[in-house]
Amino acid sequence: MHGILGKHSLLLVSGEQHKKLRNVAVSFISASKATADFHRCLEELCTAMMESWKGRKEVSFHKEAKEFTMSLMVKTLLSIKPGDVIGSRILEDFLTYMKGFVSLPLYFPGSPYAMAVKARARLSSTVKEIMKERKNKCISSSGDDQNRISDDHSEGVGDFLDVIMGKEGSRWGLSDEEQVSIVLDILLGGYETTATLMSLLVYFLAQYPIALQTLKEEHQAIRRSKQDGEPLNWEDYNQMQFTYNVICETLRYGNVVKFVHRKAIRDIEYKGTHKKVTPFGGGARLCPGYGLAQVELAFFLHHLVLNYRWKIKGDEMPLAYPYVEFKRGLLLKIEPINNSIN
Repeated sequence: MHGILGKHSLLLVSGEQHKKLRNVAVSFISASKATADFHRCLEELCTAMMESWKGRKEVSFHKEAKEFTMSLMVKTLLSIKPGDVIGSRILEDFLTYMKGFVSLPLYFPGSPYAMAVKARARLSSTVKEIMKERKNKCISSSGDDQNRISDDHSEGVGDFLDVIMGKEGSRWGLSDEEQVSIVLDILLGGYETTATLMSLLVYFLAQYPIALQTLKEEHQAIRRSKQDGEPLNWEDYNQMQFTYNVICETLRYGNVVKFVHRKAIRDIEYKGTHKKVTPFGGGARLCPGYGLAQVELAFFLHHLVLNYRWKIKGDEMPLAYPYVEFKRGLLLKIEPINNSIN
């Protein structure tokens, strides 16, 4: 898998290098998930999705979920706005990348593996181009070295690339290749798996009306405590206890990631695990972005349950292909609630 993931990928490295790269990711994600800037971006994307459904009877939700998560990740990591040409290019390359991610490692023209390797190279080049532009801009504007890149982030303006190209990257001793790899790793985790979980949430909630009603009541209570049109914040998120339970139960009920590209380097004893669900992994391999994903999903559910009712066709179902896909793309029949968007 080195050809697709790259030799510095968090999914493949171990030991001190894994610890270093994971700490960089965790440091940024832990700080970002509670910031007003991240919440504002998330709110804007949620509202835009709800607005785009006005006047429509059906939506192909799984596709929209992927576009939503990709838009959020490229904005958070690279400050690329939704609709930008470069964002569309990244999404296109990621779709090719994902198709070859679990293919047989047969490199010949047109094979999924060969196309995925080339897509990964293009993604790497795209990130490197952005890095080069920022370095040049920093040098031309300040005459100082790249450590000044992080100054904007300290004032709440920058993105993840700013952080790893600035003082944080220097402190951890990240090479350019490691910087590119960690950006693509976080983009991968925040795109495919979060979009899949978002789709499974919508799928299962449609089948459990009591849970959906309880979820709706929790978000109605939060909305009543706020001014008309006031956006969600960190305090609101901390009140979403049932929402958190719904997310955890969806992860237990629907398997988002069925395998990982790693091998055991030593024999271990593994007792009693049938009694415990660890959907985000654990220990040193705990998913670094799980906190960010939970905030993202909670905010999305807030807007969804307060604005729309939805139904799915009786023969719709998730399929392992090998990623989770849906027979009809999770085609939803939607109906607005009170014709108002919150």
